[in-house]
Amino acid sequence: MQLGGGGKGRGRYRPMADINVTPLVDVMLVLLIIFMVTAPLMTSGVNVDLPKTDASPVNADNKPITVSIKQDGSLYLGDDVVTNEQLVAKLQAMSNNDPNHRIFVRGDQHIDYGRVMQVMGTITSGGFTHVALLAEAPPGGSAGAAPAR
Repeated sequence: MQLGGGGKGRGRYRPMADINVTPLVDVMLVLLIIFMVTAPLMTSGVNVDLPKTDASPVNADNKPITVSIKQDGSLYLGDDVVTNEQLVAKLQAMSNNDPNHRIFVRGDQHIDYGRVMQVMGTITSGGFTHVALLAEAPPGGSAGAAPAR
């Protein structure tokens, strides 16, 4: 009988040659979460207590004016039919002569691209600066306007 560590028990405490990646993955995930939480906080800048005011917002027009072009080339301002000659005058009346009022142009997908550009040119020649094209978003996508400059 041998006392103290001979024979069978010797192979039990041999060093492992494999790397245990589970603790490494745990540490990396914790670091990732820490960086994801702290990164937005680092870009906040200097805290400033801003004064209160009763002034109205700069961009007070909540509702943009929509100009639609149907497949046959006819123009609609909202739900009313207009001609090319009437378009700028009616836009100025609807926007209270505000050249910064937002105007959205919607065109049927089967009309000529030149017709859309002609309408946008008419609107911008009337002095309007915030003209955007509207498109329908594909299913699962985000809708939006593409600004035209």
